[in-house]
Amino acid sequence: MKQENTNHRRRKGGRPAKSDPATECVMVRFNAREYARFLALLELSGVKAKAVFIKARVFGQQFRVVKTDRAALEYVAKLTTFYAQFRGIGTNYNQVVKELHSNFSHKKALALLFKLEKLTTELAVTGQQIIALSKEFEEKYLQK
Repeated sequence: MKQENTNHRRRKGGRPAKSDPATECVMVRFNAREYARFLALLELSGVKAKAVFIKARVFGQQFRVVKTDRAALEYVAKLTTFYAQFRGIGTNYNQVVKELHSNFSHKKALALLFKLEKLTTELAVTGQQIIALSKEFEEKYLQK
């Protein structure tokens, strides 16, 4: 008998034991209307687990309501794509400048300068789009 206890203590693998494990279980049943309302409240709270949400409500703990604004999400998505475009243009810009420094032939330099001019024009257009989008967002949502 003593060896069983010592073997049990020697195991070091696995999850550490909790000091106060939750062992008691309570079941709740809802009708269709109540369950739909419960799911709506659960979704608004932002809590992922139903059990955590129920425990918080039973014991009177506060929970947050998370609301997402579709317009703000679209704005952020568009800004993210503009940022990606800026990075791509900046990378191309750097490559062109490096080529100019390493290759000094006149024809090559003119060709690369032409590419650089096109990329700079693209960058200016993208910058104007970002400014226009930001002004539109401010007019719609920040002037309320």
